[in-house]
Amino acid sequence: MPTAIAVTSPDLVLAPPDRITPPAHVLGPPERQSLDDALSQMHFLLEQHGHVLVVHSRAVSEEHVRRLHTLRAVLESDRIALIGSDLPPLGVGLLVRQLRQLSVCDVGPGVLGAAARLLTYYIHAGALLNSVTRLDAVPVSLKAHARSWVPGSQFAVLAHPTPQLVMPGAEDARLPGPEFATHMTVAEGQLTSEWLHTLAGQWAVQAVHQAELPAESARWWGTGRLTEFAAGIADTAVLAQLVASVHRFPCPWCGLELIGDRCAFCAAPVLPAEHRSPSGTAAARGAGPSGRSR
Repeated sequence: MPTAIAVTSPDLVLAPPDRITPPAHVLGPPERQSLDDALSQMHFLLEQHGHVLVVHSRAVSEEHVRRLHTLRAVLESDRIALIGSDLPPLGVGLLVRQLRQLSVCDVGPGVLGAAARLLTYYIHAGALLNSVTRLDAVPVSLKAHARSWVPGSQFAVLAHPTPQLVMPGAEDARLPGPEFATHMTVAEGQLTSEWLHTLAGQWAVQAVHQAELPAESARWWGTGRLTEFAAGIADTAVLAQLVASVHRFPCPWCGLELIGDRCAFCAAPVLPAEHRSPSGTAAARGAGPSGRSR
């Protein structure tokens, strides 16, 4: 079975691009799911899939994050990885869909967990807002703050990868876009504009998909009147090739094959290249405390 991908809200589960991409599992918030039910759900996922990647937005409530850590602690399992993303909520949903696509490829749980950080670099995420007075994720000028008080004002904001703010309709209203083939997902809220079609043309996206606006978007962007957008690689083969191009090595603590500089499951930092050796890795695998669930 492929590694299970879990999220904290159903609106982070975007429609799959094909019939083989598995769904994501939703871990409800404490006020909607009892601890016993959450433990049973997580135990089932571990039994069925072996490892679980839980991806959440930084905008999720602190109580929900504490619940996730409680599940991992009670089950005493380093087969659960908790990945908090700084992407806007729709961007998190796009990242989750990419991880779901990769989960059915020849990618182990350690590589899949580390791939979340790699894939984030290739996601362009932003929103169309009516106000930036409460926006703290992107630098905002005093002039833009002042314009937020003008009725009918709109702001096009790119939060990732390079924060930028422009005024739709202005001659220089252009956000830096991807230099590779992407699909764009748009989640319309209480603010709509034809400018999004202009943006799709500027970015030369191959397709535009519609999605529900995540419940956490208003908190992340500081306003309830917005439309969120995110563009990323949609081709599963390209995603797999991107991940396969990165050098892999075993985690010095839990032994999972991974990429990057830290294991998503046990959080062990990667040893410098000069300290890696087959014998050293084998010793590290046996150095873990007994009784840990792997």
